[in-house]
Amino acid sequence: MKSVILAAAFLLPSSALAVEAVNVNSGAYTCNELAQIIRQQKAVFVRVGFGGRSFRYPPARCRLGDKRDTTSLRDANGKMCILDYACVYDPASSYNWSFGSR
Repeated sequence: MKSVILAAAFLLPSSALAVEAVNVNSGAYTCNELAQIIRQQKAVFVRVGFGGRSFRYPPARCRLGDKRDTTSLRDANGKMCILDYACVYDPASSYNWSFGSR
């Protein structure tokens, strides 16, 4: 019974992190509007050119294998935005270690 309770305790936080991200085009909003969307939606994928960046608010909501960082991008007015709460790939995370053969 203890193992079932412990397993449930470890699985619940990961399911809480599985929030579906809202897609936003960085060229359609100003820096302040982007920051407000991130705070309101909690999980946002901001498109920048061909790729994009993931943002999670609050910062503790990054997925396993990611780390919190700041990132810069251009808004609709061409102004450079520096946004916090970006979740970027963390090469030092044990979740990103690959033990398989390549």
